[in-house]
Amino acid sequence: MLALCLKPTREKSVLRKHPWIFKGAVQEIIGSPKNGETIRIIDNDRHFLAWAAFSAYSQICARIWSWDESDQINAGFLENRIIKSIARRESCVDSSKQAQRLVYAESDSLPGIIVDRYGLIIVVQFLNSGAEYWREAIIDTLYEIENIQCIYERSDVDARRLEGLEERTGILKGHLPNSVIEILENGLQYLVDIKSGHKTGFYLDQQINRLHLGRVASGKDVLDCFCYTGGFSVNALAGGASKVLSLDSSSEALAMCRKNVLLNNFDEGKHTTLGGDVFQTLRDFRDRNLHFDLIILDPPKFAPTIAQIKQAARGYKDINLLACKLLKPGGNLFTFSCSGGVSAELFQKIVAGAALDANADLQIIQRMYQSPDHPVAINFPEGEYLKGLVLRKN
Repeated sequence: MLALCLKPTREKSVLRKHPWIFKGAVQEIIGSPKNGETIRIIDNDRHFLAWAAFSAYSQICARIWSWDESDQINAGFLENRIIKSIARRESCVDSSKQAQRLVYAESDSLPGIIVDRYGLIIVVQFLNSGAEYWREAIIDTLYEIENIQCIYERSDVDARRLEGLEERTGILKGHLPNSVIEILENGLQYLVDIKSGHKTGFYLDQQINRLHLGRVASGKDVLDCFCYTGGFSVNALAGGASKVLSLDSSSEALAMCRKNVLLNNFDEGKHTTLGGDVFQTLRDFRDRNLHFDLIILDPPKFAPTIAQIKQAARGYKDINLLACKLLKPGGNLFTFSCSGGVSAELFQKIVAGAALDANADLQIIQRMYQSPDHPVAINFPEGEYLKGLVLRKN
């Protein structure tokens, strides 16, 4: 028998259905499980608790597949879970289903498995040992999805190194005629770089927030910071913004942003791109006494873990303070954090501190979260990583 026995009283989180078991909770490993192999989780009295994928390298040494002893963790089990996860997306925001997350790891009871769909293309990530162990079965199931031309892997993430796994990318099944494909989201067209774009190519988690921004952009002078390929910029133009300035440090992202604006036949005269460090550029704008009606702050992950919180807090405070100074009275600030180590409560405190230092009177008019195709399992709060505030300057 392959099993992981927990120390006395350390079964509490498992009984609460949290899917992670850390090394510090382990009393004994029975047998010699391979990396990713399924093991029994038992309490100190040898009672069954769960089935989990074993990780020989990570501090999270087991990730739970099921709490039902009668389950058999095999290809059929995974196929059933994936089919159910995809079926749950039927009511999600983008009715066209052209761009959507189909499987969201632990939140869909499939730890370490990310599946995103872009039209005829599936992009998959295998983030941990359990997902890697069952990769062939997962790939076979995904290729059975109707109207799929290609499955492409983007397992080029730091998390794999913590699992003793190498990064992997490339075509797994089918044919990818072009790495840059066109998708439709909420009636707007975007080019997505499957091979080298951020994450799996696009920020699907912001879909509903982009839609909301477009609804409040009419007639406004907009600054889109960390714009990437222009998701918010395109929605601002679609919503009737008078001017949009898209700011990013990546020349490749800005080139794609310009293409996305042209793809939707917007007036080029209303859109400008600017390359540069966002922190320094915002300081330059402050010194030049520039102001905007609507500012978007959607920076990359500043704090992947709790250990980086202090450094991340300084970064979030800095850009939000500068944005407060650049925002016109009556203007709106859409500010986000995708750092899992920064809670929604802490993020609000950071932004409040920035507003205080900027002598800006702000009101929260809406809180924003990841799109519905990125659901959060109630037993796994770590799945809620994206938090945002829509603020009005009085």
